[in-house]
Amino acid sequence: MPIILCLGNEIISDDRFGYEVAEALKDDAVFCGTVEVHFAARAGFELIPLLAERPAALVVDTIRTGHDQPGTVRMHDMGAFAPSNHLVNSHQISLPTALALARLYGIPMPASIEVLTVEAADLETLSEALTVRVAAAVAPAQQLIRKWLNSKVENHVSFKD
Repeated sequence: MPIILCLGNEIISDDRFGYEVAEALKDDAVFCGTVEVHFAARAGFELIPLLAERPAALVVDTIRTGHDQPGTVRMHDMGAFAPSNHLVNSHQISLPTALALARLYGIPMPASIEVLTVEAADLETLSEALTVRVAAAVAPAQQLIRKWLNSKVENHVSFKD
């Protein structure tokens, strides 16, 4: 079954975006039984078991590029993200690096992985509240996720376990 993997930290202001999106999707009947929605406050190698043997995956995460206004939502192909350049320890393993290592060891990873990002305003404040612009991005993100799910249905991605 495809997975929508929402990442973040629910106690760091805009990094909570993944948690909020996961909660919104769990209440949406469109997603029940067709796709697994999972929130994880994890990164790197810890994501491999969640992605293994999935036909498709959508990763939802918060980023800060400084190129977009806070609250800007974008869809990316996983190939848009580069593997880690400076691996000093295991805490610096990015998702692209973890996926490359999983494939190297023969662990089946999704053929299709897309990433939905929101541009953050605040990734430092300990808070269980999103900033106003990022909070306003939850509903548009949900609409983009519906489109992603519809494209997988149209392309006959297997929705069985």
